[in-house]
Amino acid sequence: MYPQHNETQPTGFWTANRLTIKGIIVGILILLMLIPAAFIFNLVEERGARQEQVIREEAGKWANAQHVTGPLLLIPYVEKRTDEKGTISFIKKTAYVLPDRLNITGSLLPQTRYRSIYPITVYTSDIEITGSFGSIASYGLNIPEENLLLQEARICMGISDFRGIEEQVSMVWDDAELVFSAGLPDTGVLQSGLSAATPSSDLSTPHNFSLRLRLRGSEKLGFVPIGNTTLVQLEAPWADPSFGGQFLPSEQQISAEGFVAHWKVQHLNRNYPQSWKESPYNLNESAFWVTLLQPVDSYAKTMRSVKYAILFISLSFGLYFFVEILQRKAVHPIQYILMGLALSVFYTLLLSISEYTGFNIAYAIAALATVTLITLYTKSIFTKWKVSFLFGGLLAMLYGFIFMLIQLQDNALLFGSIGLFILLAVVMFYSRKIDWYGKLPSDTTAV
Repeated sequence: MYPQHNETQPTGFWTANRLTIKGIIVGILILLMLIPAAFIFNLVEERGARQEQVIREEAGKWANAQHVTGPLLLIPYVEKRTDEKGTISFIKKTAYVLPDRLNITGSLLPQTRYRSIYPITVYTSDIEITGSFGSIASYGLNIPEENLLLQEARICMGISDFRGIEEQVSMVWDDAELVFSAGLPDTGVLQSGLSAATPSSDLSTPHNFSLRLRLRGSEKLGFVPIGNTTLVQLEAPWADPSFGGQFLPSEQQISAEGFVAHWKVQHLNRNYPQSWKESPYNLNESAFWVTLLQPVDSYAKTMRSVKYAILFISLSFGLYFFVEILQRKAVHPIQYILMGLALSVFYTLLLSISEYTGFNIAYAIAALATVTLITLYTKSIFTKWKVSFLFGGLLAMLYGFIFMLIQLQDNALLFGSIGLFILLAVVMFYSRKIDWYGKLPSDTTAV
């Protein structure tokens, strides 16, 4: 119990500065409680990393994210050179030609698979690619026709993961059918893919093409807009797509039943031409894609909630300190530590339960358990249900406030700053009559 003061009572150093000393002790305890908070933060990171590892392993057995590039033409040619001695030599090089028109229509059929407790999103895609190449003269390669090795020209498709190819890939080139084989004649532009010989050595006229791809993949499907004009349409029964890369859809419709997205990219929107020779360009710099997000990433939200641990502990300890003063009931430092550990265990409950139920339900269960425990513990300390319910109610409001901040995401900083300002103003208002030096009559600290 706090000692009662009167004017005749002697005032020692401890008596005169007991609140200051106790406040310093509480501050030190708050800093000590950061140690278990740091361990919990590392635990959340570890579990999140474990989830990513499991996803990579499982996706590797199905097929990784797919990026489709092409088709494009690789045309070998020879270049005549004469050295200082007049010796003539011929060097074989490659010219790259991109299609004038490229239309891609695709549909994705997503699946959610589980390995242990971890959900993994995979898909099967059905992609139809049509377009046309202009005449070789229209590309302005400035290569003499006799130097072009048209009989060696090949049409190539870039596919990032061969394991996702479900059936033989073939192309209709004008009226002929081309069958692709694995491998590329040149890896300067495409790192992995398929290729086929053109059915005719005549490239002096435009040619139309069409092909169909059935690809398996995981989480992401992307394309490279190599056409002079590239039109892409994708649809899937997935309500949580994320569009990324260099180009966002020009049109998109997203609903609970799925999404439909349209892209239109002109060659002027990219940093490489429709044809070139010698030095290759990095086509992937212009790629865009859609990612099939899991609706809730419990680890990301749990990580964000752990960042508020210092706020929880500081406010809870500070509120206990004020109640201790106003109720004239001494609270032992060990009791502060036990309450701090209860607040820390909230995050381990949240982490473990969210792996099975999702973040929102886990947050409600963990918050209810923690508030109930601390409310009962407060009753055992202060012996008053009024004080216990008041403290438990304020703690529940704080959990609710943090939950709203986590859901807001983009506006979390604004509303969090406003909330903290209001909370600080309330604390300053109710602490204005506290006798911090213990020199005033005892009734001046009563609420």
